[in-house]
Amino acid sequence: RNFYSPLKQCEPMLRFVFMTGITKFSQLSIFSELNNINNISMDEEYAGICGITEEELLSEMSADIDMLADKLELTCEKTIETLRYNYDGYHFTWPSPDIFNPYSLLNCFSKQSIGSYWFGSGTPTFLIEMMRKFGTTPIEIGEREMADVSDFDAPTETMESIVPLLYQSGYITIKDYDKATNLYELGIPNKEIRIGLFKSLLPNYLSRSSQKGKVAIAQMSVLIKNGDIDGALELLRTFLATVPYCENTKYEGHFQQLMYVVFSLLTDYRILVEQRTAKGRTDITMETEDHIYIMELKFGKTADEALAQINANHYADAFAMSDKKIVKVGIGFDIKDERNITEWRVE
Repeated sequence: RNFYSPLKQCEPMLRFVFMTGITKFSQLSIFSELNNINNISMDEEYAGICGITEEELLSEMSADIDMLADKLELTCEKTIETLRYNYDGYHFTWPSPDIFNPYSLLNCFSKQSIGSYWFGSGTPTFLIEMMRKFGTTPIEIGEREMADVSDFDAPTETMESIVPLLYQSGYITIKDYDKATNLYELGIPNKEIRIGLFKSLLPNYLSRSSQKGKVAIAQMSVLIKNGDIDGALELLRTFLATVPYCENTKYEGHFQQLMYVVFSLLTDYRILVEQRTAKGRTDITMETEDHIYIMELKFGKTADEALAQINANHYADAFAMSDKKIVKVGIGFDIKDERNITEWRVE
């Protein structure tokens, strides 16, 4: 308040003042004396003011794209697609142009490498503490959800859920808008955020084994890329057998969250959890360059039962128009004794 209040007294001398930051504070708590400001956060006119739009990328940074394409040994079209997948996806109102994370994009061009630059600038310890406070699970963050603007654009000091913090700090963003209900669809912006966030959450589920877990997940990615889902699940089962668990992990939710975090960290693949189909929701859908894996996870039940649910609910029909190979995977998981994958069936 001592910093901002003098601005009002200086108004005759000020021509233009623009304030920006991470979290939003209520006008009453911080700006009660500075009551002549205009909040443009969700104004369509300013939708692309903070960040780099795709139009700006293509028109002003074409030379950078060409150099990066040469370095990565990719076509310009494939390089742009890779940049979109990793750093694009932000929207601060709707409609809005696609916004790239400027920090990550500029670091990528500078270092000539696709990397997780935004997460390299700091570990979201505060976010993890707030997740515990509000009882927020990784699946809840990873799933897209509908929200009223007051749910995510609320002042963070009065927030009743973690959604305003997630939105205002860039972990989730606006993905769509339903005009009929005046609701916004929120989701994780891009791969960089998804991978960085879930890497930060992994130690909560693997304790001291988180480093070995990252290695196992990287090896799983290679096996899946080669179409070897059996080898990937066998590797995961072998790794989970080495992880020490406490008594408070003997419940389904812990392992459900663990499996979600593990699959979310598989790089270069599109991971969807609880994807809606005409007759229900799939547990995990994983899309690679040439395969779509539909996975059903059953705790305390058999892999055959899991596979039967996929077939009974016709989950594969949702991907009938795809030219990719559809693979159905039923997974049985024991949470009482083995606390591990017991079996799986592939069709």
